[in-house]
Amino acid sequence: MAICVTSEIGALKKVLLHRPGRELEQLVPEELARLLFDDIPYLALAQREHDTFADILRGQGAEVVYLEDLMAETLRSDGALRERFVRQFVQEGGPVARSHSEELCELLLGIEDERLLVQKTMSGVTTGELGGRLKDGPLTRLTRERRPFVLDPIPNLYFTRDPFASIGRGVSLHRMYSVTRCRETIYGDYILRHHPDYAGQVPLWYERDCPFHVEGGDILNLSAEVLAVGLSQRSSPEGVELLARRLFSDERCDVRRILALDIPNIRAFMHLDTVFTQLDRDKFSVHPDILHSLRIYDIRRGGAGMRAEERREGLEAVLCEALGLAHVTLIRCGGKDNIASAREQWNDGANTLCLAPGKVVVYNRNYVTNEILRANGVEVFEMPSSELARGRGGPRCMSMPLVREPV
Repeated sequence: MAICVTSEIGALKKVLLHRPGRELEQLVPEELARLLFDDIPYLALAQREHDTFADILRGQGAEVVYLEDLMAETLRSDGALRERFVRQFVQEGGPVARSHSEELCELLLGIEDERLLVQKTMSGVTTGELGGRLKDGPLTRLTRERRPFVLDPIPNLYFTRDPFASIGRGVSLHRMYSVTRCRETIYGDYILRHHPDYAGQVPLWYERDCPFHVEGGDILNLSAEVLAVGLSQRSSPEGVELLARRLFSDERCDVRRILALDIPNIRAFMHLDTVFTQLDRDKFSVHPDILHSLRIYDIRRGGAGMRAEERREGLEAVLCEALGLAHVTLIRCGGKDNIASAREQWNDGANTLCLAPGKVVVYNRNYVTNEILRANGVEVFEMPSSELARGRGGPRCMSMPLVREPV
């Protein structure tokens, strides 16, 4: 089957990554905030760290596929897609890109190799690269040097978790919160609709033209029937409700229930998976700062529609009831040390990627949390993180499971 993910913990068999590329070298200090970065990673080291991550996944039995490769294969599969993709990508690149659409399309379509073409759309096009092709008016010519990009780079692409989410045998393809990230979903849209391995085989529970924001870091498959979805900086209540309606109304979908976890709307907690992930059948990592303010809403199928209620119990009790467990363990990021907790959550100490029940990939820099995980019987695979962590995302953020074994 093309997509099959019914839990967070089933043995990982196939996973989508994006190896960081030249798009990171397009980051400059004055553009960092707009492009959603706090610092500039060193690309060569970020790539080595990412390669180590991929090797860990392969070593534990997962097939690793890359976004850039799947997209290139998609374009090769149908010659008519090439120009359609380029023109759509430029059209969605913002007003500057649209004002130079013909010059950009000429440049991009002149790249014969599909993989290089895809990588160029990811890394963006600078004003200098278009050079004499630019047909600016007199004012634009005078101010052009203050505009480094005609087509923006997409440096957040190595966080493949967010543009879409695997749910059961289908996918939620997202409308992203930030304009900077909206074009990321174009790749997933083309792959899911046109790649030979996915075309016609993957129901889309949500689509990129839906009116409300949802991102994949807020979607956790707790079981085939139960999702946890974050109400966060990046996913709105309206988006979660629309996703719920579409899941509940599709007979191909097994989801019967959604636990909407309302977390603080701040950058440090941008997605649910930055503060809460599953480690084993009855073990979860959590950032303790969310526990005192967390509100939980229980959304269920009801007749021809759905119903929702706020749960007054604590997170442990809600998880036990929803998953049919006698007990769950919430393992606190940083333990009881408030400084370690804040530091390691900022560096994605709670953002674990489960390889199989009780086996997780984590950043090596979060040594306090990692030792606590081990003390609780979790097998920990550490990966280097000096550069990748600068993008504010951890191992779960950097991976999109496509196939997991059932548990």
